[in-house]
Order: sequence, then C-alpha cells, then structure tokens
Amino acid sequence: MAATAAAASAALLASACSSSSSNSATPVPTLTGDCAQYQAYAGHSGTTVTMFASIISPESDSLQKSWAQFSSCTGIKISYEGSNDFESQLGVRVSGGNAPDLAVIPQPGLLQQMVKTHKVAKPPAQTVANEAKWNDAWKSYGSVDGTFYAAPMSANMKSLVWYSPKAFAAAGYQVPTTWADLMSLSAKIASSGKGKPWCGGIGSGTATGWPATDWLEEVVLRQSGGSTYDDWVSHKVKFSDPPIQQAMQTVAGWMQNPAWVNGGFGGVKTIATTTFQDAGKPILKGDCWMLQQASFYEAQWPTGTKVAQDGDVFAFYLPAMSSSVPTPVEGGGEFVTAFSSRPEVQAVQNYLSTAAWADSRIKVAPGWVSANQGVDQSLYSDPIDQLSAKYLTDPNATFRFDASDMMPAAVGSGEEWKAFTAWFGQGWSIPQTASDIDGAWPSQ
Repeated sequence: MAATAAAASAALLASACSSSSSNSATPVPTLTGDCAQYQAYAGHSGTTVTMFASIISPESDSLQKSWAQFSSCTGIKISYEGSNDFESQLGVRVSGGNAPDLAVIPQPGLLQQMVKTHKVAKPPAQTVANEAKWNDAWKSYGSVDGTFYAAPMSANMKSLVWYSPKAFAAAGYQVPTTWADLMSLSAKIASSGKGKPWCGGIGSGTATGWPATDWLEEVVLRQSGGSTYDDWVSHKVKFSDPPIQQAMQTVAGWMQNPAWVNGGFGGVKTIATTTFQDAGKPILKGDCWMLQQASFYEAQWPTGTKVAQDGDVFAFYLPAMSSSVPTPVEGGGEFVTAFSSRPEVQAVQNYLSTAAWADSRIKVAPGWVSANQGVDQSLYSDPIDQLSAKYLTDPNATFRFDASDMMPAAVGSGEEWKAFTAWFGQGWSIPQTASDIDGAWPSQ
C-alpha cells in the first residue's frame, strides 16, 4: 500500500509540474498588419543571432536593411559583422569555440573545410524544402559529399566589363561584342594617349588576389570550354598543363600589359596594392576606360554616380572567344552556413532561404541578384541587375561557378590568391606561379 501511495504521489507531482510548465510557457504571439507575413518565424522575441561574412560597407548596409522589417516584427536581433579577413578569421573562430551562429560563405571549398570541423549544423527541414526554388546545381554547391549544409543566398554575374558610356560616346568607341574587338579597342585606346584602357585592383585584406583568379577563370572558360574548366577545378587538369598555361599567357597579355594598365594608379605592380573597391574609380576621371569586375561592383561607385546605358558608368558582357563555347558565363554566390541549431537561428536561416527575403534584398540593393526561381522578376528595376539576370538565367549559356571558390580552400582561397598576388605584385613568372599552386593541392 505504501508503494502504491508513493507511486500515486509521484504521478500527481509529475502531473502538477507538467501543467505548471505548460501554463508558464510563453505563447507564440500573433503578428498582425505588415508583420503578419513573418508569423512562421514568431516566438523568439528578445533573442540575438550573430552573423559573420566578408560583405562590408557599403554593400553590407543594404544587406542589413533587407531584414530590418523581419527583425522588427519577430524581435530577433541579427548582429552582423563583416570583415575583409573573413576567410582566415572564420576558421580561427570555429576552432577556438567562438563560431558565429551563421556565416555567409562565398566559397564551396571553404564550406567543405568547415564541414570537416564537425561544427556545421545541418539546416532545418523548412530550409531544405525551400531549395525547391533553386536550380539543382546550386544545391550541389552548398553540399559536401552529397549532404546538404548551406542554402544559397545570392548569385552574381562575374562576366562583366565596367565602362563609361559618356566617355565611349565622346570618343566614338563602340561596345565590343567579340574578344578580338575588345583587344583591338584596348590597343586603340592605348595608342590614343588618353588614359590606359584598363584599370584593376586585387587588394582585399586577407582575400587579396581573388579578382585576378576571376580573370584567369573567364579566359579558361572562353578558350577551353566547360569540360576543361571542370577538370581544372578537380585538378585533373593542373595549372601547369597547357590549357591553363595558355590562359595565363592570355591574361598576362591583357592585364599585365604595361601599355594597357593600371590607369590612375601606376604600372602593373600597382594592381596588387590597389583595393578592388577602388579599382574602377579612375574611370570617372578619364584615367582608365574599363574594369573587368562582377555585378556587385555597382555598390562601389560613389553616391550620385549614374549607372545606366547613357550614364556615368555601365557594364557590358565580357565577350566570348570561340563559337565552340556559346555564351560563357562565370558566376559566384554565397551560402548561409549555420554553426548553431537554436530555434531563433533556424528561424533566420529559414527566412534567408525564401524568395520573400530575396525580394526584400532586391528592393534595397542595386547590383544584387538572386537565382531563386520564386523571385518577382519585375522587382529588378536596376539595369545592371536586369543585365545580370539575363545571362545568369540563359538556358543556352555555358555557365560555371567561380573555380577558385570550388577548389579546396587551401588552394582556391589560399595559395592561389597568394601566388596570383605575387604574379602581379612581384613579377613571378607564369611557370613559377603555376608550380606553386599545384604544389599546394591536398594529396587527398
């Protein structure tokens, strides 16, 4: 009887505790008005989610504006930090037990490296479901060994050349539509004595060198096609092999030509010491005429600069080299990676994987494009965004993701950046540069 009474007493106590817990739980608030659209993310008011990325001001200003209403309505504070040292600092923070809740990783190779730390949290079911709005290729970029970890956040068009339509019109220059025409125009500008045809900068903190890798990638894709490009990414084709050596020679004749670069800054070596953010500004002064840089460079132009087909600056498609490689397009992107599974972190993760968030980013961020198929295309009011979306969604284009971002982090965002900086800044030879990068490739 005593045992029965004790059991009954324990059951009663357990029941009382359960009831008390249920009654004291904070109910999920009902969001109304403009906030009603965020109901699925409610219930986490007063929490903070940290986010770390390589995106800095002014681009990061629009990024933070894109989730301002979400944060206000849900009460989830997103504490954002952008850094030029992101690629090196992320690994330090993760290994030191100080990982951010979310990291915006622009290199699939770096994502692979982070997954190997066993600190990356798999995305919630809703984030996975939201991937239905993306091309399968993008999901593969956010996956490691077939397991999905990071939802794509953005897409960018890298195959662009920035120029001044006003300056071109005044000089009687036409936008080139073939690579041969582009090279002829460069020679014509150089011989005119009115500024250098090209300006460039590869400075980017600990990421210094990455713009130069883009120049090589553009050429490899145009000269050798998608299959060779893919084999290069996997190191079946080495940097020291003929296709890449040929492409490096093409880059040298283009962006290391002392008669062609670096307008507004000095000689070839100044490319290594000029930041990519500042690289295009001499176009506005007439010191240089063209800059090969991605769509996101639009955010770097000074306030008041008219970006339009008849404006102070605009961009044209970097022409193809061969009819055997139709419409070569290089693109990049960013992937939201979580290091925590807290409910509020997953709420932010879910929201950033939706077309609704992409729509809000488009509204406040000229120069930003999403490959999310659920995006309202009419929102692209910016002409550069429209141009980028045209090529990024072209079903007949030869599209490839940024090669250095796909390579192992030790190579793509490591030794290749360093070696390319030395190639431009210290005058390393092409064979020496290639050998240095091949030697850094992981054995497994």
